Amino acid sequence: MKISRRYTGKARIEMIPLIDVVFLLLVTFIFFTMSMTIHRGLPVQLPASSTAKVEKKNFADITIRKNGKIFLDKKEVNLSGLLRQLNTLHHNSPETKVLISGDKKVSYETIIAVMDAVRKSGITGVSLETKWKE
Repeated sequence: MKISRRYTGKARIEMIPLIDVVFLLLVTFIFFTMSMTIHRGLPVQLPASSTAKVEKKNFADITIRKNGKIFLDKKEVNLSGLLRQLNTLHHNSPETKVLISGDKKVSYETIIAVMDAVRKSGITGVSLETKWKE
């Protein structure tokens, strides 16, 4: 007596490899988004700090180049123009904060003058950008 077996099952998609691929894509996207940083300023040689934190939400970016030129959101300004624009910015959006990115070779006096302009405008949230020192 011969028994014949015929396959009568339906075709199906194996879920385990599909889940593995989806998790791999998810982890890849997470790593890519974590490695992307928002830098709206101009490139400068930042001083190093071992306790620096990255926090760049809702900031106006002030960049001070090593030659002493000052930029507010990539537009060159002088100190009086900086004060006027910061006053306008603070008037339009009182919760605005400022991130100062100064080249490590810029004079201390220039950075203090910029910080004074920020304080005179009424903005209280001021941070100095540094690079991570290991």
